[in-house]
Amino acid sequence: MLLRLNDEPDLWGSLFAECERSAFHLETLDAYAVASESEPLRRFLNGEPADTRWFDPWRTVMEDSTGRGVSVSRVRVVTQPLTDYRRWLLTLTPENIGAGEDIRYLPRHLAGEVPTEDFWLFDDLRVAFHVRDADHRGLGLVVTTDPGLVRYCVETRDRLWSQATRFDEYAGSSR
Repeated sequence: MLLRLNDEPDLWGSLFAECERSAFHLETLDAYAVASESEPLRRFLNGEPADTRWFDPWRTVMEDSTGRGVSVSRVRVVTQPLTDYRRWLLTLTPENIGAGEDIRYLPRHLAGEVPTEDFWLFDDLRVAFHVRDADHRGLGLVVTTDPGLVRYCVETRDRLWSQATRFDEYAGSSR
């Protein structure tokens, strides 16, 4: 296992640059404490116009990855009714999709057993687990190629993906 800290330069860029075929993200929390999202979330909650320039670095990573043929997908397991954070992310999901991601939603009460830790699964060979403090602030990643953990994450992805609803269908039904 390898611990990668958030202050490492270009953490996400390097993980995606090494990815050749597929990257999958499982999100399980109802809110995250991500410093770069604080101001955009505040604007949303106050009804102010969105400014998505803060999203540009992620958009670039996604466009570079999908441009090389990497399939990027994610499932968001959500509690209903949606938290303010999740309502905000729902409005931003078109940004992710525009950058090449395929995103699906799954209500928590329909999901069955869900891991307590979010993860990224790269090429079905490597898993990056998020490490967070008690307030859900990201501290870093634990990256592993352990076959048992990778298999568990592949099986979890396959099960939740097959149950989840495409963003456009979910967004239309949640309004």
